[in-house]
Amino acid sequence: MSLAAADFAAAQTVVRETVTTSSAGTVSEFSPDTIVVRSGATAVPATYYYSRTTNYVDENGVPVQVQTVRTGVPVTIYYRHVGNRNVATKVVVRKPVVAVPVETTTTTTTTTTTTER
Repeated sequence: MSLAAADFAAAQTVVRETVTTSSAGTVSEFSPDTIVVRSGATAVPATYYYSRTTNYVDENGVPVQVQTVRTGVPVTIYYRHVGNRNVATKVVVRKPVVAVPVETTTTTTTTTTTTER
């Protein structure tokens, strides 16, 4: 066996699988290294770690400033599980759903019956 063939035979192919998951909810806390997101009124908040490589985009995929992420803003976070942490790779900042006030009208009808004698 030649030296080149021996080197080729000794080389191994390593396949690494990266699984990215997403989660949607509302930001309940934003700190210098974490984003805490609540998915529902009764759901336990989830913590995601972010870094300088985390991408922030709007719903159309247009990059936005990290400052757009703040308490009360709806987001979808794409993350990978690294060790015991969920590490955000991309944060999609969605527009808040604004409840339109509905005008309510209440009508009360009073009927009075009188008897004449």
